[in-house]
Amino acid sequence: MSNDETVLEVVDLAKDFPIGSNLLGTRPLQLLRAVAGVSFSVKRGETYGLVGESGCGKSTLGRCILRLLDPTSGQVILDGQDITTLDEREMRALRRDIQIVFQDPMSSLHPKMTVRQILTEGMRLANKAPVQREAAIDDLIEMVQLPREVLDRYPHEMSGGQRQRIGIARAISLDPKVIVLDEPVSALDVSIQAGVLNLLRDLQKRLNVAFVFIAHDLGVVRYVSDRIGVMYLGRIVETGDAAALFDAPMHPYTQALLSAIPLSDPRTERERERIMLEGDLPSPLNPPSGCRFRTRCPRAQALCAREDPMLEGVEHLTACHFPGPNPDIAQTCF
Repeated sequence: MSNDETVLEVVDLAKDFPIGSNLLGTRPLQLLRAVAGVSFSVKRGETYGLVGESGCGKSTLGRCILRLLDPTSGQVILDGQDITTLDEREMRALRRDIQIVFQDPMSSLHPKMTVRQILTEGMRLANKAPVQREAAIDDLIEMVQLPREVLDRYPHEMSGGQRQRIGIARAISLDPKVIVLDEPVSALDVSIQAGVLNLLRDLQKRLNVAFVFIAHDLGVVRYVSDRIGVMYLGRIVETGDAAALFDAPMHPYTQALLSAIPLSDPRTERERERIMLEGDLPSPLNPPSGCRFRTRCPRAQALCAREDPMLEGVEHLTACHFPGPNPDIAQTCF
C-alpha cells in the first residue's frame, strides 16, 4: 500500500554516450543522448512503470538511477539525498537501499555458487551478522515461495522462473527502499510470468518497498503499476495514474501502443482498427526537430517541427501540441 512519502525522485536526468572521436582523440565526433531530461517520483510502496519500444532509453535510465551508469546531468534523489554527487565509497554504503532485478536471472547469479551462498554473499557485504544471515535465508525462501531444497542447488539446476525468484530474494534480502525491475518477466514463459508478477505484488504489500518497473509490454505494466510513464526516444511523453492513462490515453504514441495489445475476444480482435505507426524509431544520434514523435505521428502539423512540446498537465501529463482522446481506442481496447 503506497503512502505520501516520496522515496525516489528523478529530476531532469540525462545520459549521453560519446560516439567516435576526432583525429587526436580529444573529443567525440557525436553524442548519443539516450536519456534526454526525464523526471518522475515514486512513493514508498508504489510501483512506477516505464514502458516504450526497444531503444527508447528506459533500461539506460534504470541503470542511471542505480548509478551503474553515471548520469550526464540531472539528479537522482533517494530518500532525500542526491546520490549523483556521491563517490564510489559513499555510494557503496547506499547500495543496500536501492537494488535491481535483471531481465536474465542466469546472467546475474554466480554459476559456481549455491543459492544459499548467493543469498549469504549479499548480506555479508552489507555487514549483516552471521546469525542474522541464517535466520533471514529461511524467511527469504519462504517469501519467494520456493522449497528449502533449492538452497543447496546451483543456478543451472533450476528453471527460469525459480532463478528469477532467487534474484528477487537476493534483491529484498537487504531490505531496500527501492527496487528497479528491468524487464523481470520478459525472458520467462507466459505460464510462469503471472506467478512472478503476483509474487512481486505480494512482496510489495508486505515490505512496503517502491518499484520502478521497466517493460515493453503495456499489458504487464498495467497489471503491476500504480502510475506509468511512456517513453519515446529518451523522453517521457505521457505519464499519470495507470487507470487514467489506459482509460483515456492522450498522446498518439500511447494510443498506438495500446492498440497493439491483443484482446481476449477473437471476434473483437479481428474487427477492431489498429493504429499503425509508419517508419522506424528515429536514431537518437539525429532526433527530429521539434517533437521527436512527429515523423511517425498521424496528427503532426507544422508547429510540431518547430517547437518541442513540454510535458504538461496536473496529474495526467502529456508532451503533445495536439493531445486528445482517440474514440476508437477507448471503444476497442477496454
